[in-house]
Amino acid sequence: MEPAEILVAGPASWNQLVHLDRLPDPRPHTTFARGHHATVGGTSAGKALNLRWLGRTVQLRTVLGTDAEGARVRRRLESAGVDLVVTDAPDGRTERHLNLLDPDGGRVSIYLQAPDALPEQDHGAEAETAALGRAVDAARAVVVDLAVTARPVLEAATARGADVWVDLHDYDGASAFHQPWVDAGTHMFLSSDRMPGYRDFLRSRHDAGARLLVCTHGAGGATALTDEGFVDVPAVRVDEVVDTNGAGDGFFAGFLDAHLGGAGVDAAMRAGAEHAARVVRSPELAPAAR
Repeated sequence: MEPAEILVAGPASWNQLVHLDRLPDPRPHTTFARGHHATVGGTSAGKALNLRWLGRTVQLRTVLGTDAEGARVRRRLESAGVDLVVTDAPDGRTERHLNLLDPDGGRVSIYLQAPDALPEQDHGAEAETAALGRAVDAARAVVVDLAVTARPVLEAATARGADVWVDLHDYDGASAFHQPWVDAGTHMFLSSDRMPGYRDFLRSRHDAGARLLVCTHGAGGATALTDEGFVDVPAVRVDEVVDTNGAGDGFFAGFLDAHLGGAGVDAAMRAGAEHAARVVRSPELAPAAR
């Protein structure tokens, strides 16, 4: 197999999605779902599936169990053409979530099965270390999501001087867990959900050496900062939202695809917004096959 254009490292999971008229109040009561289904989840799986939909070759390095849920995740990713490099979960169980979703994009995500800690890496595993190094060197972009299990890829990419694309999600500017990704990211995405002063944060990371910073605002669009200054783009209007799950990963994938195609920041931002609009019209992490 030819080396992948894009290396993605991080979570893949099996999720139960429950659609409600509104998120439940914090009190004992009974409510009825508008609908529900189970499907692949995880931010790295979402990026990989959307990048494949856009025609990019992708290697995803993730952790899965040897259970039925892990087999379902593997089938979905492999059927989309994702090159999977899987580490077996020590307890054999795949990460699972229950996501409660409302029509306006609100979400409560409940871990049904949290990812188990992996044993310390055997630094004598020279073949695996060499394979990771080759994948990093061959990739045009290395995307490392927020997961302890993705740290070896973060460290390898940083050590080899690769561009490191990170997605900080709802970072609040203070979380110690996020700090290695904040420090390593040359191309950084986050949402403004928990950071009202996001422009100051973007400036601070630009001053620290990050070359591209993008902050998404859901239906409010997105803001980027580069050497040329700030760029704001609106969200693409969607008449009917089916499922907002995965919209952020869709924006990331649309932006990265356009960037690799030579687009400037403004055009890449618009491509990200357009692809996010496709994603929210789909009940899955990525639009249906072309």
